[in-house]
Amino acid sequence: MCNKQEEPTIPPVTEATVSPPLAAAAMTASSVSSRKVLSKIATNRLQKELTEWQINPPSGFTHKVTDNLQRWVIEVNGAQGTIYANEKYQLQVDFPENYPMEAPQVIFLHPAPLHPHIYSNGHICLDILYDSWSPAMTVGSICISILSMLSSSTVKERPEDNDRYVKNCRNGRSPKETRWWFHDDKV
Repeated sequence: MCNKQEEPTIPPVTEATVSPPLAAAAMTASSVSSRKVLSKIATNRLQKELTEWQINPPSGFTHKVTDNLQRWVIEVNGAQGTIYANEKYQLQVDFPENYPMEAPQVIFLHPAPLHPHIYSNGHICLDILYDSWSPAMTVGSICISILSMLSSSTVKERPEDNDRYVKNCRNGRSPKETRWWFHDDKV
């Protein structure tokens, strides 16, 4: 279980519109109007990661191509032999302007999988998304960690404090605005 120390309420974050699919080469950081523009380092890094993904995607994941380099939507296929086998979910990965020095925001889109570390609003309690982030990590390594977390679970249930946490996260609050305490690595 993850415990959280609640932070003060932050004004809502507006969602950027995801444009219809286009060729990956057409993706640009300037297609995001509600966020700060990606730095040159972030843009280069993301273009490199996207190219590598297209050549050798992590098993069980599909990147949904849009013209938005700063927001990726990734389909997750539950691993065979697990309680999530044959289930599909979607991750939304939003990259900050100074990626990879800062972790991306990663959430499950509705409906989020039932898991002891995944809240019904899609927020994920996984240390590499917050305190244990390293610039050496990639979108692919994040996806593999999330699939590993899903695959190790033996029960489909929400975190004990799901209702309270989700209530406190209304109005678009980011999971990065929560102070997470990581102490349960069994699921």
